[in-house]
Amino acid sequence: MDAFHALAEPHRRKVVEILVHRGRLSASEICDEFDVTPQAISQHLRVLREARVLLMEKRAQRRLYSFNPKSMHQIEAWTAEMARLWGSRLDRLERSLKEEQA
Repeated sequence: MDAFHALAEPHRRKVVEILVHRGRLSASEICDEFDVTPQAISQHLRVLREARVLLMEKRAQRRLYSFNPKSMHQIEAWTAEMARLWGSRLDRLERSLKEEQA
């Protein structure tokens, strides 16, 4: 699973937003932010971890989750490529319109 798939689900995006704003948190601290079952949050954390969007660190009996900023490189690259391609299409359209007007 990739970051795109993992972040397609709104609860998972909110988990990431929480961790970006608040830093490293335990699963129970993350769960406190939602009105869903701990099992559901655990599943979301697993998906995000498998997609490498989150990092998990074990400290004694606790598992602490944090955001992995490197996971955004794929999304940033894709977004930049789409913006480049779209810009190229707009440039061609603009040239074509200028040629029609001339």
